[in-house]
Amino acid sequence: MHEFELIKNYFSKIAKNNKSALNLNDDVFFDKKRGVVISVDTYNIGTHFINFKSPDLVIKKILRSSISDLICKGVKPKFYFISGSGSKKTFTKNNLYKISKSLKLEQNKFNIDLCGGDTTFSNKLSFTITSLGYSKKIIYRNKAKLNDDIYVTGNLGDSYLGFKALSNKAKLKNKDKLFFVDKYYKPNLPINLTKYLLKFANSSIDVSDGLIDDLSKMINRQTLSFHLFEKKIPVSKKLSNLIKKQRLNKINLISNGDDYQVLFTADVNKARIIQNASKTSGIKITKIGKIVSGKDRSVIFDEKDKQIQAKSKGYIHQF
Repeated sequence: MHEFELIKNYFSKIAKNNKSALNLNDDVFFDKKRGVVISVDTYNIGTHFINFKSPDLVIKKILRSSISDLICKGVKPKFYFISGSGSKKTFTKNNLYKISKSLKLEQNKFNIDLCGGDTTFSNKLSFTITSLGYSKKIIYRNKAKLNDDIYVTGNLGDSYLGFKALSNKAKLKNKDKLFFVDKYYKPNLPINLTKYLLKFANSSIDVSDGLIDDLSKMINRQTLSFHLFEKKIPVSKKLSNLIKKQRLNKINLISNGDDYQVLFTADVNKARIIQNASKTSGIKITKIGKIVSGKDRSVIFDEKDKQIQAKSKGYIHQF
């Protein structure tokens, strides 16, 4: 089973009477009456981060990827809880000092506060973060409409190349390696967009598992498909140059996740509002495709408008 089969087969039925659980098919729990929005994420060494040589950077990545779940819903994160399982080798005084210092910096950057958590002994290092925010409205999954435009914030692919560099699977100059590794550990979250998203987004998700996989998840219970245009998918100048120099496959580089940008759909007549929000917030927003009828299959078009497929559609937990 993959993770969504597991949820559907064993947990959806026991949560069906709880409207706030959103059918266990969204990034968050949303109690509309109380205006409370909550997300929970677990991160394991070897799966979500390669090693623990830089605990200060690992914890930044973990916290940012967690609060990203709220940001993509149009909600500013306010509080977080962190639980950690580790051993004497991983929870050394030096490592704990670095984690504490790093979390303090993140709190100042995103205006969030630590509220609690738990610690347990384990030879397998893992962290769980619960993020909480307040809002009477959110942007749901599965609310995309036929003919909606598809948008994404920021750039895609830098984080994956950083992961490849850390895994010694990418040949990069030292300056380039530092740039991409930095993007892997410290994704640039579009937090300033939260106050605008609710004005124009019909449906949204954060790009965590990969552009194509997350887009499919966003419309997974609707009779809709998508058309994506490879040439419109935004990448950084450094990645664009590498793609040209090393003749890399762009669609595969941007399909592996860990970007934590906001992927959303909006009505065609919202284009000007979105442009203004981009200018005001200073956040790059790019139109990359279209929502089409479910009678058509989902398609990616390359630079020459030929239909292509991505070798990797994203990360899926298999059990």
